[in-house]
Amino acid sequence: MSKHPGDRRDGHPVARFVALLETELAALVDAPTWSLDAPATADLVPRIAGVLAGVQELEARVVGHAGVLDLPGSIGARSLAAWLARTTRVTGAEASRKARLADDLAAHESVRIAMASGRVHGEQAKVIAAAVGDLDGGHVSWRDKAEAHLLDEAGHHDAHELKTLGRRILEALDPDQADEHEARLLEAQEALARKRTRFAMWDDGEGLAHGRFAMPSAQASMLRKALTALAAPKHVRAEHGAGSYDHERPTPERLGQAFSEYVERYPTDQLPTMGGTNATVVVTMTLDALNGGLAAAHLDTGLALSPTEARRLACEAGIIPAVLDGAGHVLDLGRKRRFHTPAQRLAITLEQQHCQHPTCTTPAAYCHTHHGIPWAAGGTTNTRDAVLLCPFHHHQTHATGDTHPLRT
Repeated sequence: MSKHPGDRRDGHPVARFVALLETELAALVDAPTWSLDAPATADLVPRIAGVLAGVQELEARVVGHAGVLDLPGSIGARSLAAWLARTTRVTGAEASRKARLADDLAAHESVRIAMASGRVHGEQAKVIAAAVGDLDGGHVSWRDKAEAHLLDEAGHHDAHELKTLGRRILEALDPDQADEHEARLLEAQEALARKRTRFAMWDDGEGLAHGRFAMPSAQASMLRKALTALAAPKHVRAEHGAGSYDHERPTPERLGQAFSEYVERYPTDQLPTMGGTNATVVVTMTLDALNGGLAAAHLDTGLALSPTEARRLACEAGIIPAVLDGAGHVLDLGRKRRFHTPAQRLAITLEQQHCQHPTCTTPAAYCHTHHGIPWAAGGTTNTRDAVLLCPFHHHQTHATGDTHPLRT
C-alpha cells in the first residue's frame, strides 16, 4: 500500500492509526484462513464487523472534516459527495451514502460513539438518526431518551426492525401519542413514495424486454403476493412420482414467468379504453398459420410472434375473422368469436380440477383452457374437448404438437 506524507507515526493519531492499519493489512494478504477452526471463525466474524464499523465511523468523521476544509471546492466539485466519489473512485450513490452518514453522526454524538466502539453499524446508525430526527414539536425533548433506547435495541435488532421500532418509539416514551406519531410518519412516507413511483421498459431486440420500476410498498406487496401465488410450486416432481411436491421458494425465473402470466391473464374488460376499444393487444396472423402453418404472427405494437406462441394465445382469446387485401387493408371484419363461456369453464374446473398433464397438479384457477382440436381446425367449443393446462404445459403442448395431453 502507498504511504503519504501525513502518515508519519509521529504525526496525528488518526494518521498513525491509518499507517499502522495499512501495514498490518499488507502483512495479512497471504495469511491463510483455512487453519482457523470453527470456534475461532465464529468469534472473528462479528469482531471484524465491529472493527469495520469503527473504521467506517472514523472515515465518516474525516469525510465530514473534508467538507469543513472545503476540499470539494479545491477541485471544483459541486458537493462533498461528488468530491468523495472522485477521490475514492466509488459510485455517486455510495459517495452520497457516506456523506449522509457523516452528517448523521455529526448530529448524533451518542450514535457516533456507539458506532466507533462497534456497537452499531452504518445501517443501524442511519435508521436511529432518522427516527430521532422525526421527533418534532412537543417531542423534541424526548430525543436523547429515544436515542438511548434505540441504541440499546440495536444490540438485538437489524436496521429494518429498528426502523419499525423507531416509528413506534413513543410507545416506550409517550404511549398516548404513539399512534398519532406513527400515522403521521407513515403518511409522509407514503406521500413521498407516490412521488417517487417510476416505471421504465425497453426491448433488447432479441426477444426480451427489460424494465425498472419503483412503487409504493403496499402495492409492491400486492404484486409480490399475486406473483408468488402464480409461481407457487405445485408441480409434482416427475422423477419422484405422485405425492412428491416441489416446495422450494420461487426462483427469479419462476417469478418472471409468473409476471408474464399475470400480464397475460389480466381481464381486459377492467382496463380503460384507448381509441374507443379496450386496451387489448391484437395479434394478427393468417388462417394458415392459425391452422398450423409456419408464418409469423404480429402484434399491433409491431412485435413479431412465432406461430406457436400465437396459437397458444389464441386458445383463450377472442378471434375476429378479417379479410385483408395485399397491402394489409381491412376489406371485411367479422364479429368476435369467443371461446369457452364462464359456465363452461366452471364445468371444466369441477370435472378436471387441475392441470391435466400427467406430472402436474397446478390448480384449475391457474390453468388455461386448451382445445384438444383447435377451433380453426374444426374443433368445437364444448366441455368434452377442453383440457386444463398450466402455462408451462400449455406452451409445451403447442411447442411439441401434442394436441391432447390427457392423463393416462
